[in-house]
Amino acid sequence: MRELTPTTAWAPSPRESVVAAVFIGAAALIVRIWGASIVVFPLPEDTAYYVSVARNVLDGRGLVTDALWSYATPPLTFPHPAFDVWLPLPTFLAAVPMAIFGSSFSSAQLSSTTAGALAAILTWRLTADVATEWGLPQSRARILAVGAGLSASVSLPLVLASSEPDSTAPFAVLTLAACLVMAKLGRDLRGASDPSASSDPATWSQTDSVRSPRVRFVTRMNGGAVPGLAVLGILLGMVALTRNEAAWLALAWIVVAWRIPGLGRRARLRVAGVPIMIALLVFLPWAIRDWVVFGSPLPGQALSNSLSLDGRDIFAWQDRPSVSRYLAAGPATLLGLRLTGLAHNLFNVLLIPAAPVSIVGVAGLSRVIRSQVLRPLLAFAAVTFAIDTVVFPVATTWGTFLHAAGPIHMLLIVSALGILDVLIARIGHLRGWTRPVHWLGPTFAIVGSLAMTIALLPGFGNEARITERRLSALAAALDTTPLRGFASGRVITDVPIWLAATAQVRTLALPNETPSSVLDLAEQFGAHLLVVDAQGGGRWPDILNANDRAAACFRPLDLVPTGGDPQPELASTRAYAIDCQ
Repeated sequence: MRELTPTTAWAPSPRESVVAAVFIGAAALIVRIWGASIVVFPLPEDTAYYVSVARNVLDGRGLVTDALWSYATPPLTFPHPAFDVWLPLPTFLAAVPMAIFGSSFSSAQLSSTTAGALAAILTWRLTADVATEWGLPQSRARILAVGAGLSASVSLPLVLASSEPDSTAPFAVLTLAACLVMAKLGRDLRGASDPSASSDPATWSQTDSVRSPRVRFVTRMNGGAVPGLAVLGILLGMVALTRNEAAWLALAWIVVAWRIPGLGRRARLRVAGVPIMIALLVFLPWAIRDWVVFGSPLPGQALSNSLSLDGRDIFAWQDRPSVSRYLAAGPATLLGLRLTGLAHNLFNVLLIPAAPVSIVGVAGLSRVIRSQVLRPLLAFAAVTFAIDTVVFPVATTWGTFLHAAGPIHMLLIVSALGILDVLIARIGHLRGWTRPVHWLGPTFAIVGSLAMTIALLPGFGNEARITERRLSALAAALDTTPLRGFASGRVITDVPIWLAATAQVRTLALPNETPSSVLDLAEQFGAHLLVVDAQGGGRWPDILNANDRAAACFRPLDLVPTGGDPQPELASTRAYAIDCQ
């Protein structure tokens, strides 16, 4: 690889960085506001959890929920302490605009749309660093970086995630920010270990360590004063307050730090350990809260999720996941679960929603695999994909990998534009083109991503409106006689979070178990009403036809009062009074 000369080296100036950030951020925000106006109801159900808890906080009730959807973590009381499984930062972020503009879902969406716009800006920043590392000429590098930022602005998975105020968008932006800091730390620490190394962009080469003149970290290793490590630690702590995949991000940093050349063993331990220790300090107050409330400083249900044989095992009451039950399924079943998880993560999460850019991006990973700038993000992507596929093959089909995949979508955008840039350059060389056409790759990515978003996002919006109408009709039905009396206590349902948020009732998740088990659940909590979607895909309500004596305790009720108007939204919904208590 040839050494770069000062005329070919490129690094965006502060002024250019501000202009690019404003331009890309504005474009991303406009698209995300449009997307949020289409998705008017929280999909999936966990989004409603974050929003409803934020609403409870603003109402002065504290961090509580009226939906008990997991029975794995005591205390099993009402109102139930929130975040026994998930983490609180998305709720805190959503609460800010809700406090200013009102506690509506559209107000909560402002937190995720803002995070999504920041993610697009960081995609530009990441691609600019990669273009510098590759030694691209100025105009070519600018086109590549801006094209990546605009592609992220209109990419369907990222736009859709930005319309849902849950963990997806905050996790994406915080993780990408942490990976950028990791890459800069790696460069600066390599520079600190090599006093002869230059920080002048004119001396960079494609095989050299990249050093940024725009971000300076103190690297006095003997004194241990590295503010960049503190920044990384704070980011890791914030990621840990967003999703459990922060553990894989910390692991990625350990891998990156350990491979920095020129550092002794003690220095590597310090570099790897300082951010993690700071992250633990950031997370410590929440860990103490969890320890006091739930008896454990760590999020619950992780182990049982790894032993699930069906997605509805997260609602288990009596038949809870166990090692013996898991192993009894046999090698063929366990292998099949992992193949299903692999296909879901690869196709349903990564390739299909972001096509065609994602497909090109996977093909172009060989181009970016050796990038020092992308090494942290590559390590995180590989570890997260592998663990979610192999360790959590069932939970991942219910959203585990989906909500953590935002940074990987941005990686695939950079990879796609990188391989397209190379292909177009080679074609131009072979055909003797004299005019630059490097804008073709970014244009393909932007147009392709925008086309998928325009074509498919309205479908998600329509699903959200259908779900909203159904839940609104169900809430109205529960407020009629005689259902009002049954719903005044606890309601067992297959949509506990949605129903609790919409109808202001206290709900229990319906276990995918026998009538005897559900009757026991009803007796424990004093529930007298069961509401279930006959087309929901679980065993209920068809299981009431099985040979179980407790089935007689579930008496059908009419959701529409006699003489009332038909409710097409409730055509597949069934309600049962729970007797025999």
